[in-house]
Amino acid sequence: MYDVIVVGARAAGSPTAMLLARGGHRVLLVDRATFPSDTLSTHYIHQPGAARLQRWGLLERLAATGCPPIAAMTFDVGPFALAAPPTPADGIAEGYCPRRTVLDSLLLEAAAEAGAEVRTGVAIDGLLFEDGVVVGIRAAGVEDRARVVVGADGRNSFVARAVQAPAYEERPGRTCVYYSYWVGAQTEGAELYPRDGRMLITGPTHDGLQIVVAFWPREAFKAVRADVEKSFLEAVSLAPPLAERLAAGERVDRFYGTAEVPFYYRRPYGPGWALAGDAGYHKDPITAQGISDAFRDADLLADALDHAFTGERPLEDALADYERARNEETRGLYELTYELASLAPPPPEQQALFGALRDNEEEAGRFFGVIAGTVRPDEFFAPDNLARIMGGPVPVY
Repeated sequence: MYDVIVVGARAAGSPTAMLLARGGHRVLLVDRATFPSDTLSTHYIHQPGAARLQRWGLLERLAATGCPPIAAMTFDVGPFALAAPPTPADGIAEGYCPRRTVLDSLLLEAAAEAGAEVRTGVAIDGLLFEDGVVVGIRAAGVEDRARVVVGADGRNSFVARAVQAPAYEERPGRTCVYYSYWVGAQTEGAELYPRDGRMLITGPTHDGLQIVVAFWPREAFKAVRADVEKSFLEAVSLAPPLAERLAAGERVDRFYGTAEVPFYYRRPYGPGWALAGDAGYHKDPITAQGISDAFRDADLLADALDHAFTGERPLEDALADYERARNEETRGLYELTYELASLAPPPPEQQALFGALRDNEEEAGRFFGVIAGTVRPDEFFAPDNLARIMGGPVPVY
């Protein structure tokens, strides 16, 4: 009998298992994949996610894999570019952009080192229910039982479907996205190139490679998929500084992509079950928050379960607080991400704001902090703050 069975061993599942095992709880971690293996991802870990890795004792281990730290961001709006380091998180000023083959293996190893039992290459056949309560899993004809089963198995979560986790704040996806890797085009920072109907994002990753991500409106997916390379290069041509670097380098991998990037919250707990990461909350990857979100959920959920298992709080109360904390911490970026995913050109008032930020590195850093999750959007975009930055009338958003 386990305290917790965690289904899914990537960015949400392995840290959840690790933290609970470190707390002395008996944990089983299972995943249908074997590791190292890849998964669709923007790769980026913003400063709050890196700060959690630091607290968990894993940031130095990630850096030791050769993943370059990213200290600054650039937001190229065409006529000019904003460039500044984002506001730090708990003293951590750098982000990271690791290959998932490296990151996920590192997290899995940390869970095993903490004492979690790990089974990979194991597909779940079903959940075990007793009187409407989840009491375990069945895999390859073997049943394992636990006080709580955690679904950390991604956007298409088996656990979420099996328990019929209610969804809310649902919105259809607005973009489709493809990415690949270049050599000979590396930069030290992360770069965003918003364009009318497009967005390009790039940053340095492992092995001297540069990941380049392109976004189009979702309705363009069929045309983009028909000739991804042509569509990709046409999008890149809208950002000459990036296009020049890529032309001097070489693409070294195929294109990876999807049009399945919906927005939703799911209720992340119920009788005998809980959800973490994309299984419980998802938005467009245009703000690259997925890994950092997964780390936050792991922290919050492991803390809630620990309080319940040690008798400090009733399980349902602890999990209800987990949902409230998750929603409060993500609401502002959920709305900002939805806005950015429209791929609409900035209206005049936003252009005026960007102009005011051009020669104000401190406030530009706070703007990047909004994207990184270190500055609350409602605080930065508050009318009095915008008036202070712009030294004049408050823009209407």
